[in-house]
Amino acid sequence: MNLVPLKPDTLRLGQPLPFSLRTATGTLLAARGMVLDSRSQLDQLLEGGASLYVDIDESPEYQRAFMGQLDRLLRTDQTIGQIASARVSADVPLSEPRARTEGAARAEKTDWHELQLRATALLRAPKAHDFMARLQRVHADLDAQARRQPDATLFTLVHFAARELNMYSATHGLLVAVVCTMAARDILRWDAPTCETLGRVALTMNIAMTELQDILALQPGRPQAAQMAAIAVHADASAALLERLGVFDPLWLEAVRLHHAPPTGALAQMTPAGRIARLVERADIFTARLSPRVSRKAMGAAMALRGSYYDQEQRVDEAGAALIAALGVYPPGCFVRLASNETAVVLRRGRNGTSPRVAVVLNRQGLPAGEPVVRDTSQSAFKIAAGVPHHEVKVKLPLDKMLALV
Repeated sequence: MNLVPLKPDTLRLGQPLPFSLRTATGTLLAARGMVLDSRSQLDQLLEGGASLYVDIDESPEYQRAFMGQLDRLLRTDQTIGQIASARVSADVPLSEPRARTEGAARAEKTDWHELQLRATALLRAPKAHDFMARLQRVHADLDAQARRQPDATLFTLVHFAARELNMYSATHGLLVAVVCTMAARDILRWDAPTCETLGRVALTMNIAMTELQDILALQPGRPQAAQMAAIAVHADASAALLERLGVFDPLWLEAVRLHHAPPTGALAQMTPAGRIARLVERADIFTARLSPRVSRKAMGAAMALRGSYYDQEQRVDEAGAALIAALGVYPPGCFVRLASNETAVVLRRGRNGTSPRVAVVLNRQGLPAGEPVVRDTSQSAFKIAAGVPHHEVKVKLPLDKMLALV
């Protein structure tokens, strides 16, 4: 890392951070793109007397020009907003992550395994003295990456959910948080504070049974009686644990209490907590069906989504429909069979829900394709014929190589 100091009083609240904020040792405090809305959020980052630093190596295309420019601006006590409005090489504004070149975006790699580990450690052994600060960092890192590279984020988390069971509970929470927030923000048009609470609910809904969920994912038989009893009360137990950990937001707590058995019907007729709980529950069902257990195989994406699209009375569910509108019928990371009889993995959502960008991983003979070949599923020769469950595709995907195609 190449860290340079940043004065806290130069931060402009209410605007996306153009750089990740770190400690003097490089520990991530706030990811690029995160919005600090209040002084109290900033104070949380500075707990224990931490100093703020910026790692200029995160964006290789900018580092040389940025080094001199940031140093000059810091020396003159300019605000982050003024730093963000400056332009460097390639005439790319630092304040707009979406305006970066494709190469710059791909150069920014999230350490997903490290995020899984942090989320697992947080949820398995939460401590009241630092729970809120640690949760905020996990959530901020996740949300910033999902905003910056939504399809790559979906691809990675769906891939992990289908392939890795050792950290099932935390990975499940990360994926539920991402798909819920996408549906809420992009389709339902919920406001930013509600989306923030929604993400926290998704990450913490199962906190009282995190370890049990991880055990069940690897357990060959059905849950035992004591395990079933813990599952039955986990929503109330999770809300109670969150209160002991210092969560006092009534909307957050009530949504966690309701998420296992939320209200049904039109979202507009529900309480705010009921709406959040309903969307979380629909996403919970979908992502759980995508994920295998030792005791059962995973479903294909289309079938998994169908379980969220209809409610208990087989009527179209508004929250489930929002998920499909946000993700498409075949979300990134899922496998499909093409009209060409090739098997492909979905890379990126398309113009509509049934024609995503895909890469062939098995040829017509069912053999590994070697280098993945990108197909346009809007063409009749390569349209999607069916979804394929992960366990039917006996090929190991090189994650970095696949993400480079997203």
